[in-house]
Amino acid sequence: MLLLLLGIILLHVAALVLLFVSTIVSVWTSSETGSSDLWINCSTANGGYHCDPASTGEWIQAVQALMILSIIFSCLSLFLFFCQLFTLQKGGRFFLTGTFQILASLFVMSGAIIYTVMSPAWVPETDAFGYSYILAWVAFPLALISGLIYVILRKRE
Repeated sequence: MLLLLLGIILLHVAALVLLFVSTIVSVWTSSETGSSDLWINCSTANGGYHCDPASTGEWIQAVQALMILSIIFSCLSLFLFFCQLFTLQKGGRFFLTGTFQILASLFVMSGAIIYTVMSPAWVPETDAFGYSYILAWVAFPLALISGLIYVILRKRE
């Protein structure tokens, strides 16, 4: 049972780390001359490095909000898991923890979908999706799986 709990916690922490990295690091799209993310667009021109704030369009703000919400809900889920681990009665399920983690996965999925659909209007066609974008998509199934495991998990003595 202890190994199962350790595995679940490691899966949750892995998803949380991926969420933090994908939200903070500025490589959602990249090209030979620069990179862009949710917060800032950087490019090299005339031998210098120039950064501008991200677009103020509603869609990028929606992606920013959804990614931040996914981090908040995943952190709350981890906190709730530890609280429920010590307060839940024997045989009880971790429904609240699982619900928060599933919501976190849905938030990151929604943010990545919005970015995928709307970025062609904002990012040049020569740019490719960067590793932060890919990490966001990898965090989605990890968070969803850990949320489903929490819903199925029963507390034992």
